Amino acid sequence: MMSFLKTLLAPLAALVLLAGSAAAQQRDLENTLYLDLDGGRVVIEMRPDLAPNHVARIKALARAGFYDGVVFHRVIDGFMAQGGDPTGTGTSGSGQNLRAEFSNEPHVRGVVSMARARDPNSADSQFFIMFDSAPSLDGQYTVWGRVVEGMEFVDGIKKGNPPNGIVDDPDRIVRMQVAADAQ
Repeated sequence: MMSFLKTLLAPLAALVLLAGSAAAQQRDLENTLYLDLDGGRVVIEMRPDLAPNHVARIKALARAGFYDGVVFHRVIDGFMAQGGDPTGTGTSGSGQNLRAEFSNEPHVRGVVSMARARDPNSADSQFFIMFDSAPSLDGQYTVWGRVVEGMEFVDGIKKGNPPNGIVDDPDRIVRMQVAADAQ
């Protein structure tokens, strides 16, 4: 019986693998970001349709190597992982603020959004990846992407201390690059 099931399911398994590789090939490489962590690669589909200026800035920073070696300084279990501050303190950035590009895109698991200060137009280089849904953030922060592969590696980012999520000896971004530039 087991042999019969294997024979029956083998073509289906091959079809699933083929579909997965076809999806990867159809990805818009110019709007795909590779976020390499110690645990593995996270693939982020960027959303220029929602936030064209934020996507352009993230790509420019990634291409300049800005994010390489930068830590996830604030990580709150069940909420989000935040990084993108070159000082690792949560108080700095690249030095170029961006005007808000808020949308109706919900902050759900895997969404990538920009961190900011009180001023809606203060987003710079810091971003966060959602571990879970947070409807209170919807329309308040600029969503610019979503994780399409490797969420298990995001889940593995070292969590911070309650309640603020500040991380002792935080995990780092090994490398961030636009997929079109990947070697």
